[in-house]
Amino acid sequence: MKINIPLPFDRIGPEEGFATLEAVREVGRAVEKAGFHAGLVTDHPVPTGRWLDSGGHHAQAPFVMLALLAAATTKLCLQTGILVLPYRNPFITARDVATLDHFSGGRVILSFGAGYLKGEYRALGVDFEQRNELMDEYMRALRVSLTGEEFTFDGTGYKAFGNRILPGPKQSRIPLYVGGNSRRAIRRAVELGDGWNPFFTTGLDTGTTRTSAMAGEDDLRAGIAYMREYCEKTGRAEPPEVVLGSVTRPGENISAAEIVDRIGHYRALGVTAAGVSVQGRDIAEWCEDAQAVGEEIIAKI
Repeated sequence: MKINIPLPFDRIGPEEGFATLEAVREVGRAVEKAGFHAGLVTDHPVPTGRWLDSGGHHAQAPFVMLALLAAATTKLCLQTGILVLPYRNPFITARDVATLDHFSGGRVILSFGAGYLKGEYRALGVDFEQRNELMDEYMRALRVSLTGEEFTFDGTGYKAFGNRILPGPKQSRIPLYVGGNSRRAIRRAVELGDGWNPFFTTGLDTGTTRTSAMAGEDDLRAGIAYMREYCEKTGRAEPPEVVLGSVTRPGENISAAEIVDRIGHYRALGVTAAGVSVQGRDIAEWCEDAQAVGEEIIAKI
C-alpha cells in the first residue's frame, strides 16, 4: 500500500509560514524522509470570494508547486490531487506534464476531476455544462500528446496536425487517475484511466460541490464492485488502481494504530494507495507530525 500526503501550501497565512520557498524545501524533505509515496497539490486558479468565505481553500499553481517540490526532493512522486482538467487546453497541460516529468526523472502522477465551481469556470471562459464531455476529450488528447512522438488530434475548437511536444515525459506512460465518486467517474477511469481516485465526503457539503456521496467503507466497496463489473462489460482485463483520497473521513480523528488497521482493511478491498493527512499549526509542527506518521504508520505497513 502506497501512502500519499496532501501538502499544506493552500495555507497562506504569514503566521503559519507555508507560503515560502524555504517551506517547500522543509516540507519536501520531511515527507520524503518519512517515506510518503507522493505529495499532492490541488487546483483552484481563480476561486470566487464567496466560495472561499464559505469554507473553500486557496490553491497555488499546481505545476509550479510540483516543480519546486521536485527540486527539493529526489524520490517523492509529484501528484495533482486533483487537477481540473477542462480548465486548460490539453496540450498546454501536456507541455507542463512532459517538462516536469522529464526534469524530475519520471515522478509525475496526474489525478483529474471535472470540477464543480461555476464561478471559476465562468472566469476562465470554459462552458460549465460541457465539463464532462471536455474531460473525456482532454484525457484522450493527453494520451496522444504525451508519447514523445508526433501526434494528430481533432478537438473542440482546436486541432493538432503533426505536432510535437519534445522532450517527452521520462515515463513511457504517465499515470492518469480519475477523481470523483460518481458512476460516471468510475466508467471514465475504466475507459480512459489508469486509476480511480475516490474520496470520502462525510462532513462535506456535497450539494454545493456536486460530489456524489461516499460515506464510508460500504460505499467504497460498492464503487469497487461496480468498477470491476464495468471492466468485465467493456473487456478490460486489469481493473484500474484504486487510489483513495484519504484513509479517514473529513473531521475524523483516530489513532495511528487504528489507521494502520484501516489501511490493511482497505488493501484487502483492493485499494492500492491512500492519503494520510498531517497536522500542524506551523512548519515545525507539521514536519514533526509527518515524521510521526512515517514512524507510527508507514513503517508498520
